[in-house]
Amino acid sequence: MSKKQIGRCELCGREEVETTIHHLTPKEMGGAFLPTAKLCIPCHKQIHALYMNDELAARLSTIDELKQDEKLKSFVKWIRKQPSSKLVQIRKSKERKQRGR
Repeated sequence: MSKKQIGRCELCGREEVETTIHHLTPKEMGGAFLPTAKLCIPCHKQIHALYMNDELAARLSTIDELKQDEKLKSFVKWIRKQPSSKLVQIRKSKERKQRGR
């Protein structure tokens, strides 16, 4: 994650949240100069807790793809209801833990 700013999260739509830049195609997978998105810290962390970079590059490289993902849908629905000041704890998925970093 890099430079934090206050703004609107492109994934959950919450306003006045601290955002970071998410590379829609991970930098390690060739996305250094490809599109990025401004995401709130909980959404950004949740994406990386659920998925490894190879899967993000292969099938989750747009905001629409992220919004349609079954694992992220329930999180996004929940986080939208949370106040922007709330700190949430993110845990790696069981699948992600088994696959390693």
